[in-house]
Amino acid sequence: MSFEVLEQLEAKIQTAVDTIALLQMEVEELKEKNEQLASESTQLKESRVELEQQSQALRQEQQVWQDRIRGLLGKMDDVE
Repeated sequence: MSFEVLEQLEAKIQTAVDTIALLQMEVEELKEKNEQLASESTQLKESRVELEQQSQALRQEQQVWQDRIRGLLGKMDDVE
């Protein structure tokens, strides 16, 4: 092989090595982003569960108040 062919091969190898290095960095960045998104997803799911529990508790409390008000209104009707 001639020196020129070896230089071309070396250039192609260097380009391939550079491309692989860039792709590895991109993979690492994507892994970090994926971990971040997974963490955010977990936090959002936990928040949703908490909000659903609070909502259920408020619905139950509202039902108790409605029952009490109906009971009081029923007593007022009995008085009349």
